[in-house]
Amino acid sequence: MRSKRGLLLLAIAVILAAVGVSYYYQRERLARRAPPAPKALPKEVEAAASDWVWTHTAGGKPVVEVRARRFRQVKQYLELEPLELRLYHQDGREFDRVTSPRAEFGRERDQLYADGEVEITLGLPAEGMPQGRLVMVRTSGVTFHSKTGRASTSRAASFAFDQGEGKAVGASYDPSTRELHMLGGVELNWRGRAPASKPLKIEAGEMIYKELDAAVMLFPWSRLTRGDTVLEAADAVVFLEDGSIRRAVAKRARGTDRSSRRQLEYGASDLTVHFSAHGEVETIAAEGSARMVALSEAARTTVRADRVDLEFDLIGGESVLKSALARGAASMESAPLPRMGAPQPETRWLRSEIILLAMRPQGKEIDSVETGAPGEVEFVPNRPEQRRRRVRAERMWITYGAENRIQAFRAVKVETRTEPLAAPKGKKATLPVETSSGDMQAHFDPKTGQVARLEQWNDFRYREGDRQARAVRAELDEAQDLITLEQQARVWDPSGSTSAYRIVLNQQTEDTTAEGDVVSNRLPDRKGRPPGLLSSDEALEAKAARMTTTQRNQRVRYEGNAVVWQGANRIQAAWVEIDRRARRLLAGGGVRTQFVDAPKEVPPAARRKGPPPLVMVESAELVYTEQERLARYHGGARLVRLGLEVKAREIRALLKEEGGGSSLERAYADGQVEIQQREADRLRRGTAEHAEYYAEEGRMELHGGAPALIDSLRGNTRGEWLTYWADNDKLLVNGIEQRRVVSRLRRRP
Repeated sequence: MRSKRGLLLLAIAVILAAVGVSYYYQRERLARRAPPAPKALPKEVEAAASDWVWTHTAGGKPVVEVRARRFRQVKQYLELEPLELRLYHQDGREFDRVTSPRAEFGRERDQLYADGEVEITLGLPAEGMPQGRLVMVRTSGVTFHSKTGRASTSRAASFAFDQGEGKAVGASYDPSTRELHMLGGVELNWRGRAPASKPLKIEAGEMIYKELDAAVMLFPWSRLTRGDTVLEAADAVVFLEDGSIRRAVAKRARGTDRSSRRQLEYGASDLTVHFSAHGEVETIAAEGSARMVALSEAARTTVRADRVDLEFDLIGGESVLKSALARGAASMESAPLPRMGAPQPETRWLRSEIILLAMRPQGKEIDSVETGAPGEVEFVPNRPEQRRRRVRAERMWITYGAENRIQAFRAVKVETRTEPLAAPKGKKATLPVETSSGDMQAHFDPKTGQVARLEQWNDFRYREGDRQARAVRAELDEAQDLITLEQQARVWDPSGSTSAYRIVLNQQTEDTTAEGDVVSNRLPDRKGRPPGLLSSDEALEAKAARMTTTQRNQRVRYEGNAVVWQGANRIQAAWVEIDRRARRLLAGGGVRTQFVDAPKEVPPAARRKGPPPLVMVESAELVYTEQERLARYHGGARLVRLGLEVKAREIRALLKEEGGGSSLERAYADGQVEIQQREADRLRRGTAEHAEYYAEEGRMELHGGAPALIDSLRGNTRGEWLTYWADNDKLLVNGIEQRRVVSRLRRRP
């Protein structure tokens, strides 16, 4: 028994030894496999961790997430190395990421500070891969406010985005509003989507990028530069669409485009610029003291208005001015630039509430201008031979040719005023010319830019001092200085008037030509004595197919069935010409004159009852001279007075001088003279080569060519010189002594 017990104890001992050995080796094996025990934390470190993650959610959506491979809590701040901070947007679908090699979180101020490099990436998707290039900011010395998530730095920052990059000094970012604020020295380079697009450079004192609004705010000054185009302003806002700049709104702005082919300037209190998807300027809206200046080789054009809208064509990746619309107290000045060897046109001013300007291809020169409201255009001379002109109209259209020279001008409901040229020393200055009409069309000389032809129609009216005119249509020939009036044309002044189908006025010489149913009248000329055939105290009336006046209206000629009259005094002929300066009247072609045979002053007792007696004379030609008061009728003449008829190759009628009337004093007849006098029961006929008639005495003298007198009551009488009185039976016969006088008398029954 005792031996078995010993064996049992030995077996237990062996088992214990084996277990002990096994435990020892197992412990050693486990000890070798176990991680080393952590080192003791420094006294200042309260906690430490690796691959540290902290998240905060609200309403089941992530708000913020902080990651760090190494985390340490040291007294009042936390150390995170390296840092990744995710700030989620409200919808939780996107977040902004902030990374930095090292950051510290101050628990007292609830601020996270990264002294080293910091990279901020905006708009990362919570799921999936990002589309396009994201907005990325690189800087240092960034402070993050844990309560607001706002990040800020005062150091230099650079940023990159889908279509460009930029830099600034000092920046802040607020994830709640998703606004990036650049504090100073802002500079962005925005590239267009097309490979050939020119980059747009944006500069400003400060900048705020509003991610939610896709807008960039620039202040207190800003500058946008693209190639040769520069826009400078105070405050400005740039709006984005799909990462591209599509609109810019600027305050107190001015822009320039100074390419080699054109120069354009513009400015306003408020300026809005629209860009294409590739970055080219499409339109510009300038409002508030708006101004545009287009400079070409030939002219400088300045447009001013309350608002100016510019539209551009996109040619070869460049923005070329296509049109300009000015509204509100609009004006356009086109000032020609001096050019060697070329005459300088007038400076042109256009004023209206609405002005539309269209440019020719390539945007260098003006193609056309029109007004959308009543306006005024003024031509201001640049040379002594140019006239100042002003045109007011309800609507105007101007077409331009080469070198910004006006080619044609069209207007409706027009009023014009043309100032006279400076009068030479010692000469009387001419008066301004004013016109009006329903429509007007002007054509200009393409070489000089001067008005070549001006047409006005629909109730044309003209005024030059006291001289006025009207017609359905009028045309001005500037080269010849002629005004042509057509259809119901009429010209008048205080001295008289002329109407015809067509009237041509020479503004230099004051000559006039009227054609087609001419009707003319002229008041008495009190300063001089008109031809005695026509009275000096009655208006001169005339009708003809054609009339011309020359020598400043001193010489008047009527042609084509001409009739000139004053009261009962009348001249009819193929043509009649009155020369007031020479005091002479001429007529030709079937001349027929009629004038009252009575002096101006006649005693009442001597006045005849009924109409006054008339003297009628017919001939082929008439010449009347006032100095002699003698009318010469040539080419076969016939005179009729108070039952007396005289025929001859030529008749000379001498008018009385006293009284200033047109009464016949005496008449001379030469060449195959035939005289016939009719009474109720008596007929006298006389023949001779010459005859003289004394009207007041009623005496007739016949001589030359075997004079003869045949009296139906007294018989026939012949002699060398026969004298008889028409009012009685008195007859005087003077014969030559060598020749016997023959007389045959017939007694009354």
